Amino acid sequence: CPSSEQCNFMLAVFVLVAASVSRPAGARYTADWTSLDARPLPSWYDEAKVGVFIHWGVFSVPGFQSEWFWWHWQGEQPPDQKCVSYMSKNYPPGFSYPEFAPQFHAQFFNPGEWADIFKASGAKYVVLTAKHHEGFTNWGSPNSWNWNSVDTGPHRDLVGDLGEAVRNRSLHYGLYNSLYEWFHPLYLADKKNGFKTQEFVMHKLLPELYNMVVRYRPEVIWSDGDWEAPDTYWNSTQFLAWLYNDSPVKDTIVTNDRWGAGCACKHGGYYNCEDKYTPGQLPKHKWEKCTSVDTFSWGYRRNMKMSELMDLPTIIKDLVGTVALGGNYLLNVGPTPDGMIPVVFEERLRGVGDWLGINGEAIYASKPWRIQTENTTVPVWYTSKGESVYAIMTAKPPKLTLQLLGPKTSGATKVTLLGNPKPLPWSPVQPNAGLTVLLPELSCTPGQAWTLKLDGIQ
Repeated sequence: CPSSEQCNFMLAVFVLVAASVSRPAGARYTADWTSLDARPLPSWYDEAKVGVFIHWGVFSVPGFQSEWFWWHWQGEQPPDQKCVSYMSKNYPPGFSYPEFAPQFHAQFFNPGEWADIFKASGAKYVVLTAKHHEGFTNWGSPNSWNWNSVDTGPHRDLVGDLGEAVRNRSLHYGLYNSLYEWFHPLYLADKKNGFKTQEFVMHKLLPELYNMVVRYRPEVIWSDGDWEAPDTYWNSTQFLAWLYNDSPVKDTIVTNDRWGAGCACKHGGYYNCEDKYTPGQLPKHKWEKCTSVDTFSWGYRRNMKMSELMDLPTIIKDLVGTVALGGNYLLNVGPTPDGMIPVVFEERLRGVGDWLGINGEAIYASKPWRIQTENTTVPVWYTSKGESVYAIMTAKPPKLTLQLLGPKTSGATKVTLLGNPKPLPWSPVQPNAGLTVLLPELSCTPGQAWTLKLDGIQ
């Protein structure tokens, strides 16, 4: 903090607000999971389906292994020898991690160009790392003096600049925030005390979160770094009660489930459960799959190889299966420290957008159908919207026919291929059950997946 007075003022404001929401008052949410978990999810989120995740920070400067580089180098015991060797070979003795920050120049960062890429990807929301586990904030946090993007490195408000560009393109804007910080002295002191003290929470985390929400008004708070301590240490329920009742985003804010040890897949808004979570069947609760184009890292890696990246057909299959099971799909890219989105990531994002340009009707604002998938001819995932059902083929059939056993047909059944309005011939497999569709020649579409729209079926 610039001054103890400002810290104390911020803390006092937050404590007063938190205390006021702990008392029931009409339809207000109280600071307990029973009340908070009952809050309906704002409808925009389920309708959006597709988002872009951005991991960007000081960790992008070494660009080695992953965004966990600092921890692997100097946190875990014994240290990762690959990280130790990387530093000894490329940096002078005694070089410290904070010395990477001035090299986080972001000199080519053009938020408008980024937002254009995200818009072209077909994503409806964007989530940027406001603060990762290293504690560096991508905005001028008054609670992170000299360890933020305004005081050092880029010397600009990355969170604010990107948010303005994203919203100018009618996309929703969310912020990732790590609750814990690997090496913050107040956090380490609380940890040493068995989390019986809350110096870090009261003087760093909560004032910073409050400031971030009031200043940037995010529509998603993607919480992380919660697992070392219970939600009672983080004061999560008090913060969420304020967020849902009195914050400037109380009607639109969406949160995930990382608010303390044991909360994942149990408490919060939508569920992430775990990174790259893939349920085996239709979950009962709204969920999101976060995954990364670079399968080895969320942050930028200088030495990434093409074979380590998800190709476009793999991304499309993943997206389709996620949405068919009721989930949202949050696809991550890691920009370079100079502010560029690597062209291979841009190519993947634009490829997703090209596919959604043809098939988005089956994705956006869709709902899971009574049957989610079948594999009679080729793998097929189902979604639905209104009276229509969509059958998405994630592989090209060996012949120009596709058999679907799940739909129940009628005399009014009509089949079309998205991108081709001409009705397709079909015949029943059994009376009123199943159908065989005569397909046109399927062109090599982006993502190698095709969608049939089925009307007049059950």
